[in-house]
Amino acid sequence: MHLRSKPWAAPWLAEHTDLVIPQDQATQLKGHWSQQFDQEQPIQVEIGSGKGQFIMEMALAHPEINYIGMEIQETAVAIAARKSFDRLGKLPNLRYLFGNGNGVETYFELGEIQKIYLNFSDPWPKTRHESRRLTYKSFLKSYEAVLPAGGEVEFKTDNRHLFEYSIVSFMDYGMRWQPEDFTLDLHADEAKVAGNIQTEYEEKFLALGQPIYKIKAHF
Repeated sequence: MHLRSKPWAAPWLAEHTDLVIPQDQATQLKGHWSQQFDQEQPIQVEIGSGKGQFIMEMALAHPEINYIGMEIQETAVAIAARKSFDRLGKLPNLRYLFGNGNGVETYFELGEIQKIYLNFSDPWPKTRHESRRLTYKSFLKSYEAVLPAGGEVEFKTDNRHLFEYSIVSFMDYGMRWQPEDFTLDLHADEAKVAGNIQTEYEEKFLALGQPIYKIKAHF
C-alpha cells in the first residue's frame, strides 16, 4: 500500500511528536520506551500499521498492554495517528513510531517488547524482492533481537503465496507453533476468530469472500 501524500501530514506530525515518535528520536528511546506511556506494562508492536485501525482497536480492547504502531510512510502514520487522536485524544497506551521496520533492534532492546504483529504486509511477489518481505530471514533475525525467549510473531495475510513462504521461512529459522496457532481460514473457525481485531484490509478481503491466513510463531 502506498498512499498519496497529504500536505497536512508533515506539519501535523511535527506538532504531535509526543504521540508519533520520529525515527531520530526513536533510536534514543531504546531501552526507555516504557517512559512514553502512562503506565509501565507489556509493550506490543505492529510493523506496518497502515491507517491504524488494528492498533487503535487493540489499544482500546486491551488497556493492560502498551501498543506501538510502526509505519514507514509519512502519510499513513499521520492518517492513523490523527484518526485516533481526533476520535479519542491521546490514548495512554498507544503511540506511533514513524520509522522503518527493517532493523527494529535499532529502536528496542532485547526483551523490551513482547510481541510483534505483521498484518497484511506487502507480499513482494517477485523473487528478486524476496529480501523485502517482512518474514524474510533478515527480518526474523531482527525480531529475535528484540523479543524475549518465547516471544511471539503474529502474522495475518490474504496472500496464499506469502503465507506459504512465511511458514517455510519460520521453519527454516527454527520458529515453532502449536496447531491452535495456525489457520488457513481464520473467519471460518469460531474458536480462532474469537477476540480477533480486523484491519482495514481484512474487512475488504472478507467482503470479497477471501480466506484469511494466520499463524502465531514463537522463537
